[in-house]
Amino acid sequence: MEKFFKLQENHTNVRTEVIAGITTFMTMAYILAVNPNILSASGMDPTAILIATCLASFIGTLCMAFMANYPFVLAPGMGLNAYFAFTVCGTYGYSWKVALGAVLVEGLVFIILSLTNVREAIFNAIPTTLKHGVSTGIGLFVAFIGMQGAHIVVNSDSTLLTYVSFKNTIHQEGICAILAIIGVLIIAVLYTKGVMGSILIGILSTWILGMICQAIGIYIPDVENGFYSLYPSLGITDFTKIGETFGAAITGFTDGSFSNVGIFNFVTIVFSFLFVDIFDTLGTLIGCSEKAGFLDKEGKLPNIKGALLADAVATTAGAVLGTSTTTTYVESSAGVGAGGRTGLTAVVTGFLFLIAILFAPVFTAIPGFATAPALMFVGFLMLSSFQKIDFADYRESVPAYLAIITMPLCYSISEGIAFGIIAYVVINTVCNFIMKDKRKVTPLMYILAVLFVCKYIFL
Repeated sequence: MEKFFKLQENHTNVRTEVIAGITTFMTMAYILAVNPNILSASGMDPTAILIATCLASFIGTLCMAFMANYPFVLAPGMGLNAYFAFTVCGTYGYSWKVALGAVLVEGLVFIILSLTNVREAIFNAIPTTLKHGVSTGIGLFVAFIGMQGAHIVVNSDSTLLTYVSFKNTIHQEGICAILAIIGVLIIAVLYTKGVMGSILIGILSTWILGMICQAIGIYIPDVENGFYSLYPSLGITDFTKIGETFGAAITGFTDGSFSNVGIFNFVTIVFSFLFVDIFDTLGTLIGCSEKAGFLDKEGKLPNIKGALLADAVATTAGAVLGTSTTTTYVESSAGVGAGGRTGLTAVVTGFLFLIAILFAPVFTAIPGFATAPALMFVGFLMLSSFQKIDFADYRESVPAYLAIITMPLCYSISEGIAFGIIAYVVINTVCNFIMKDKRKVTPLMYILAVLFVCKYIFL
């Protein structure tokens, strides 16, 4: 392992990598429950989706480990799965086989783009200051996701969002929020003391406290409203179900599923998957790499081609297995925060996803409020990039600011990158005409800005 993963060179060890891998898995385990729930709305079998989710995550994550030696983990992306189920299959009324076919084509296009350096060129074209902004924005986005998962932040008719009513919802949302806050404090104290695995300990401690609260009657399950029992349960997975989705992305082209889908409509669907995925992935790589210290002085990521190729292979494999676009997960930052620095972290997480096929009911019992403290604390760790932004240079800092604020408020990494790139190109192009201080804006940045504008106009 030392020879292959270069642990000493990356200032880490096996124990740290294993803990980081477990930590990442714990923060991502919710996908085992959420992805089948969302994609089943398209008519797919939930058990088949669960198996496909685990296998696609395993394949993609191991590709990341061995192709790039980075501690980044892949799984079916949130948002992309909702677009798959509710827009392509729901609003458009197409078969889920059509949606899987679009994801398969997207993955193949991604493989070509990764081999031809197009995605690498896009990554390198983004200015360093904007990358700092992206990393900071992802930190806020991750923290926001955690606060929602803990029910600290809830919907409000008057103010859009507000904090939970602790008193009125003490047996469900209220106690979940309190336990999550306690979890954050546990992680903060342990992290300050330098305790190894503090984030993982925080997750487990919060979960155990939750089970104690359920045992004494403070937490009362309410299945209809999404508050399930906190006790893990054992169950048997029906492996034959995978046959219902395996290969459907290919057979759909010959069994008549595409009979009512025009070529233009199909290309539009593929492009939508492609566009969101490419910038979600780039944003995640920027944010996690920034935090881990992987970026060089020019803001480039060494061996990025391997990372991007792993992402492309994962999407293709996931489509064949029967799940929506598989992408690099922002929760990888939890493992990075726990000390993960090599592909060994990814290997550990990947095998946990494989094992999860057998013990899915146990892993899906990990409540959102238990993983929320990890996400909230990792968000804090990622804010360190904020201090690297020169706010006296408005031409650099304003685009970074727009990227930062857009990600949590628009609930999208790719939208944050879009706003940042458009602002960077417009501000610097105009200033180049009216100021003596000329700044070079690369042709690729102009192309990206135009593409983003076209996206908002036509998609």
